[in-house]
Amino acid sequence: MTAAPERLPLSVRLATSDDMEIIWSLVTQLAEFEALLAAVRGDAPALGELLFGPDARAQALIAALGSEAVAMAIFFTSISTFLGRPGIYVEDLFVLPHQRSRGVGTALMQALAGLCEERGAARLEWSVLNWNRTAIGFYQGLGASPLEDWTTYRMEGESLSRLAAAAARRRAVD
Repeated sequence: MTAAPERLPLSVRLATSDDMEIIWSLVTQLAEFEALLAAVRGDAPALGELLFGPDARAQALIAALGSEAVAMAIFFTSISTFLGRPGIYVEDLFVLPHQRSRGVGTALMQALAGLCEERGAARLEWSVLNWNRTAIGFYQGLGASPLEDWTTYRMEGESLSRLAAAAARRRAVD
């Protein structure tokens, strides 16, 4: 007879700058899981500035089982012009694969929902890769629903630079 896995206490807390090493490790493991490691161009110091610098633009939650950090969620404030209230957008949520199905992802989502309540945020939003059926099932199990009428667009790199240059040329002419 195999012994049941040890039930370690689960905790979720706001990250501090002391957590940067684990946050960066989880970000790179997320990129690897999503087969996007080659797309990672940032580094821990740059992400640290975004999360903990003087002009921080995002925050992170760390989930731990016992003393081991096993998951993170990186999020920032969004707004709804229609509702006239802020929201929270989750940029990344990642649980180490060997720690899944232990309530860690649910605890992170509960903590994010709690932050919405505390901060007067009207909604919690995030994106999911279409192929990640496990994550989609998890989120739907929590009561989330996809926005069927919306498609996310992204502009970066050459396209973004070209558009910014056109704005600069327009300002020079005016």
